[in-house]
Amino acid sequence: MMQTLLNQCLQMNKIWIHKAESFKDAELFDKNYYLSMSASERLDTVQFLRDQFFKIKGLKHGKSRKRLRRVLTITQQT
Repeated sequence: MMQTLLNQCLQMNKIWIHKAESFKDAELFDKNYYLSMSASERLDTVQFLRDQFFKIKGLKHGKSRKRLRRVLTITQQT
């Protein structure tokens, strides 16, 4: 599925734009857009964007970078 998404993105010739009246409307549009995707489509999109980030930054990632990193942050409340 990831390869299909990658091929689609590389072959895209169309750009679509949504003009919102406010930031709240834009957030609602984005939320509805991503909720209309299946869970696997959303994960494929995240992985595609991660791959593009590493490519743009010139970073190399091996098999260990194929998964999302788990991060635990402990904050102290004062």
